Amino acid sequence: MTTWGYARVSTLDQNTALQFDALRRAGVDDEHIVTDHASGSRTDRPGLARLLERLEQGDVLTVWKLDRLGRSLKHLISVVDELGTRGVEFRSLTESLDTTTPGGWLLFHVMASVAQFEREMTAERTRAALAAVRAKGAPLGRPSRVTAHQFRLVHEMAGAGKTQSVIASTTGLSRAVVGRVLRGEIASLARFDPEVESDPVSIVSAVVQDVRLDEMKSDG
Repeated sequence: MTTWGYARVSTLDQNTALQFDALRRAGVDDEHIVTDHASGSRTDRPGLARLLERLEQGDVLTVWKLDRLGRSLKHLISVVDELGTRGVEFRSLTESLDTTTPGGWLLFHVMASVAQFEREMTAERTRAALAAVRAKGAPLGRPSRVTAHQFRLVHEMAGAGKTQSVIASTTGLSRAVVGRVLRGEIASLARFDPEVESDPVSIVSAVVQDVRLDEMKSDG
């Protein structure tokens, strides 16, 4: 049995050292840490592809956070399911998600289902808000500089219970703009579909952490 670690980093990633330190503390040797460097393509992960081919029954794949492994919710679930069918265990350190423990697989799929439900509810609320904006017509002023990615991320993080301050820091938008996006006050955003390519791995992470906090409170 080998414990492997996977990290995905970029030159702008302030959490690079945190990833490697966390993996080492979890018992992963340096020679068993596989790294991908972020590129312009979300699908370009040659290191992960090679690692998935190399994993054998009884091995454990460890990541710092869920979003390091999955480029989308669909991709994340697909990878973890594939690991399970091959007898490979999975651990995500930040979320304390560990399929080597009883109930680990069940918890993962419950969290994935909750994340999907949150995604659908967020999309439904967003469509209603945008319909109201379209009915009123576009207000005067410059077109919004909010991108489709920022638009979807704002709603996904809000659906996961994140504060507007955290959302603003993550997306690079101001708190005022985040608030306007959530209230549907920027008419030019009506062209964005909240469901297109909106697979929030971050929601799974947030929900898992909430469950862990509830468990800690119950134990206390």
